[in-house]
Amino acid sequence: MYVCMCHAVTEQHVRDEIAAGATTPRQVASGCKAGTDCGSCVRRIQALLGHEGARPCPTARLAARLGLPEPVDQAEAEAA
Repeated sequence: MYVCMCHAVTEQHVRDEIAAGATTPRQVASGCKAGTDCGSCVRRIQALLGHEGARPCPTARLAARLGLPEPVDQAEAEAA
């Protein structure tokens, strides 16, 4: 699944950047350019960062405190 359409960056590529040590959207962007053009993918990158154990986005922390559901990972939802 594509995360960044502007630079054709897949979810796996973002996960690889996280595995290589990226802990913020800027660090992910420096490795693969995702989030550096229109910015519409930054929330998805933040969600992936939180899911992989790196620093989660503030919106995800607020949702957790309010008891709202976590963002759905489309790939996991389709696999289930």
